[in-house]
Amino acid sequence: MSFFSTHKTLGILGGGQLGKMLLYTTRKWDIKTHVLDPSDEAPSKVACDYFEVGDFKDYQTVYDFGKKVDVLTFEIEHVNLDALKQLEKEGVHVYPSAATLELIQNKSTQKDFYVANNIPTAPHQNFENLEQLKTAVQNNSLDFPFVWKSALMGYDGNGVSVVRNQEKLNALPDVVCLAEDLIPFTHELAVIVCRNPSGKVVAYPTVEMEFHPEANQVEYVLCPTRLGEDVTKKAQAIALQVSESFKHVGLLAVELFLTETGEILVNEVAPRPHNSGHITIETSYTDQFEQHIRAILDLPLGNTENKVSGVMVNLVGAENHSGAVYYEQMNTILAMPGVIPHIYGKKDTRPFRKMGHVTIINENLEEARKIAEHVKKTIQVISK
Repeated sequence: MSFFSTHKTLGILGGGQLGKMLLYTTRKWDIKTHVLDPSDEAPSKVACDYFEVGDFKDYQTVYDFGKKVDVLTFEIEHVNLDALKQLEKEGVHVYPSAATLELIQNKSTQKDFYVANNIPTAPHQNFENLEQLKTAVQNNSLDFPFVWKSALMGYDGNGVSVVRNQEKLNALPDVVCLAEDLIPFTHELAVIVCRNPSGKVVAYPTVEMEFHPEANQVEYVLCPTRLGEDVTKKAQAIALQVSESFKHVGLLAVELFLTETGEILVNEVAPRPHNSGHITIETSYTDQFEQHIRAILDLPLGNTENKVSGVMVNLVGAENHSGAVYYEQMNTILAMPGVIPHIYGKKDTRPFRKMGHVTIINENLEEARKIAEHVKKTIQVISK
């Protein structure tokens, strides 16, 4: 079905920065869009045809919203699954499907899926509550240190902790969770794969991610990686294996570890546009947001090759700053050649909240990385 300049409607659950960047493409192609978000000040509000305030975790809200659209997608995983399943039964195209989302939404289920499909990943154990986890430590069936993850609702480093001792264990919340072996890795990588309903699949070049040690969220993304071709091709091959196993429609961001022994292990996935793919806006012939729209509308998939090298740096709220946002030294970075800022439109900042990103384009990747660090130190996301 054609969506170009018609009354056919694409619905998006979630109106944050990912939704806003998806709307760059729908506006370019004159595709009618509806967006649902709990906040009346969501960044996507300025760019869609119809905006609705509502809870995307509430069954009735999601169901009623979904009945108004022809194709429904999401920019956040934490949406109501039962509503999506019912909408699918009634003929609404939901991409990625509720079945795919159900496997991914729960991190314990997601990890079990990798094991069942022979996808390389860190060994793990699942626990129903904190007491079970403590018992496993007491019985020596789980040893310090390990990586604790909340099975549900984790994002941007929230719901993840490295547990090295009993004190840290006692401070964990009492939730359904999993414990992973702490893997000695040298690099964190990501590959974004895209699949349309016709089964066509493309993969983006492997990117290298550097994480903020305190916030546990991506600080820099480098594309291409500084690693050898053998590593980058192996990472792509594993990401394609993951994509084939999930049989998703739309984007699937696959996060990976490169271990000290040269293994590549899947950490986790996100069935939507992803922070590791923002760099594609400048570096790729087809950015991740346009690619997702192409996929879910069953259009030909675009060219994923790089046209230039680059580094992305996340703009996050400065520590000790909460309230109305102010971007200090914006004019300074705008004067730097090859430096392209993206501001998401969130009105209030708080420590480590993602408020924007900056892409640095340079033929020399190492030079781009140096400029990215200078940009990071120069611009400050503070409160007025």
